Amino acid sequence: MNQNVGSLDKIIRIAIAGALILLYFTSMLTSTIGTVSLVLGIGLLLTSITGFCGLYSVLGITTCKVKK
Repeated sequence: MNQNVGSLDKIIRIAIAGALILLYFTSMLTSTIGTVSLVLGIGLLLTSITGFCGLYSVLGITTCKVKK
């Protein structure tokens, strides 16, 4: 599992994940939309922590700088 999520991408993912999780726990998003936002936020947080995104892998995308 090679890393394919770069530094700026990680920062953006953490910010969006934090916002989605915050919206869920402050009950601003409820019902199905709230649950989807929580799951999406956790997924974004996990991909930023691990540095690997399965969707990027399938699509052949990488935001990491190439190591020489």
